[in-house]
Amino acid sequence: MKLKEVSKEELYRCSYGCAGCASVLALRLTLKVLGENSVFVVPAGCISTVSAYYPQAPFFVPMTVMAFAATAAALSGISAGFKRRGREDIHVVGFAGDGGTADIGIQALSGAIDCGYKFIYICYDNEAYMNTGIQRSGLTPYGATTTTTPGRCFENRPKKDMLRIVADHGIPYAATACISYPLDFMRKVEKASKINGPTYIQVLVPCPTGWGFAPDRAIELGRMAVESGMWNLLEFENGEFHTTYTPRHKRPVAEYFEAQTRFRQLSPEQVEAIQREIDSRGAPGSS
Repeated sequence: MKLKEVSKEELYRCSYGCAGCASVLALRLTLKVLGENSVFVVPAGCISTVSAYYPQAPFFVPMTVMAFAATAAALSGISAGFKRRGREDIHVVGFAGDGGTADIGIQALSGAIDCGYKFIYICYDNEAYMNTGIQRSGLTPYGATTTTTPGRCFENRPKKDMLRIVADHGIPYAATACISYPLDFMRKVEKASKINGPTYIQVLVPCPTGWGFAPDRAIELGRMAVESGMWNLLEFENGEFHTTYTPRHKRPVAEYFEAQTRFRQLSPEQVEAIQREIDSRGAPGSS
């Protein structure tokens, strides 16, 4: 997808999102790709909270707020219903946060992938339960402060690798993206929309409130995440992983940590250990 091909039509606008909310931007760009023939399922989370103010709603397409654990199950049912009616031109989209995907919703997602119906599941990953008070989720990175892992009392657990988890289900297409690279993200949404089966995209959406940075730096923080190696832009298709973007210049992970308050409790030794771990990773694929 090229910049000149991006629709100027806004199908999601005027939400109650926080200043600098990258999740709202991800949703806007998703709708620019998919257009009016879309139905959205949104569970409890940031997006449902800033979108469900009766009688006003920023969605200009059908949207239902679903139980926290049931996003993917609802996607399967809606997709099956449209298939029965011969309406396989409708994009059935789940838009769920990291907690609702990697923790509360992971069972339903696993089952829905196995069912094989056509849908796009998008996880907007802001790396904690931001809507309910910034609690740790299964996608919170090691060392990040949350209200349930305050200060130095953080959990010694790595972030779940959801891309590999869904890949192990034999999913037709899955990808990671970052809102700071919008054309890469939109191209992946477009590719997912053309696949006759379940697809999964996990998009990193920096959160000013939960991460601790100024609202006007959200795009910058996303780029820093990719350039430092804390987040990779990947695709899984035809049974193989490959990288869709490789930074020309690597940024020290310390710079990424220093730009946020959630990592300020890390010692220099811990930062060095994280840097060594990043440097030692084997790339899942190449461009």
